Amino acid sequence: MLLARLFGRRLFAAAAHSQTYSTTAAAAAGATTARSGHNPLEEFFEKDRIQDDDKPIVYGRSWKASELRLKSWDDLQKLWYVLLKEKNMLMTQRQMLHSQNLRFPNPERLPKVRKSMCRIKQVLTERAIEEPDQRRSAEMKRMVNTL
Repeated sequence: MLLARLFGRRLFAAAAHSQTYSTTAAAAAGATTARSGHNPLEEFFEKDRIQDDDKPIVYGRSWKASELRLKSWDDLQKLWYVLLKEKNMLMTQRQMLHSQNLRFPNPERLPKVRKSMCRIKQVLTERAIEEPDQRRSAEMKRMVNTL
């Protein structure tokens, strides 16, 4: 974990250094990362957590389909992107640690995220099939298939 912090900080410093030279691109995009202090690369790394030796870190479970059926279309879409962001963060961390020949901590997190994403697609497909309007049903199926 110490190497991940060091590597992440080096990467953040390099990104911040490169941002000073690309002010025109940042101004064109409307990004104010230099002023706000937020680096977009931080989203690909897990935040530093204080680890007590007595208490192991326990992560949540995957979402159940019955729980997802209670959510609206918009809530499921938001949850999909949160899970996608989490999946990207975990895969980035796993690849970074693998390249340094280090062990990926808590590898069971990635299957939980993938399982939740599959269940979201299942629930959305069920809703698309149950839709009485054929045009809307076809449109919903196309949207689900693009996820």
